[in-house]
Amino acid sequence: MTERHRETVRMEIARAAVGLFTAHGVSGTTGDDIARVIGISTRTLWRYFPTKESCVRPLLTEGLDLVAGHLRACPADTPLLEYLDREGLFDGDAPLLEDSVMDLIRMTRAEPGLMAVWLEVHHAAESVFADIIAARSASSADDLSVRVQAAMLNAALRLAAEERARRSPDSPEAPPGGVGGLVRTALTTAAHGLPAFGHGPDA
Repeated sequence: MTERHRETVRMEIARAAVGLFTAHGVSGTTGDDIARVIGISTRTLWRYFPTKESCVRPLLTEGLDLVAGHLRACPADTPLLEYLDREGLFDGDAPLLEDSVMDLIRMTRAEPGLMAVWLEVHHAAESVFADIIAARSASSADDLSVRVQAAMLNAALRLAAEERARRSPDSPEAPPGGVGGLVRTALTTAAHGLPAFGHGPDA
C-alpha cells in the first residue's frame, strides 16, 4: 500500500468519524460504525488509529500542515504577516477550515477524548514550528526563545480556530473575515508580544 493511498484512507476514516460524531455523538458511535461507513473491517480501522477519537486527527492536522508549509516557504526578507496575506491565507475560511473541521473543534469543548486529540495535534505542531524557526534563525530548536516563539505561533492558530468554531456562521457575531481574519488578528497579537504590559524593546 502506497503512502498516498494510506493518507487517502486515513482522511476517509476521519470524515466518516466526524460525520458520525456529529450525528450520533462520540459515545453513540463505535469503531464498527466508522469502519462500516467506508467499507473496511474494524480490524483494519484499528491498524490506522488506536481509538475512535483519534480517527479525526488527519482533519485537525490539515490546516496546521498548510501553515507549516507557508512558514517554510516564507522568504527571509519578507515579514510573515505580509507573506501570508499575499498568499491568501487570511481570505475567509478556506483553505484553513472546512465546515466539518469547525464542527469537530466545536465538539472538543464537550468531548474530553476529542479535546485530547486536538491538544496532541497542536503539541506536535509546536515542535514542527520550532524546527522551522530554528532553521530560519540559525538557532537550536531547544533554545528557549525559539520554543517560546513556536508556542506563541501555535497558540495563536489554535485560539483563532477555536474562536471561529465558537461563533456560528449564521450568528450576528460571526467574524466577517472568517477564520482567515481571526488568524490575522491572532498572529498580529502574537507578533506584538504582550501589548497589555507594554511593547518589548523590538516592537
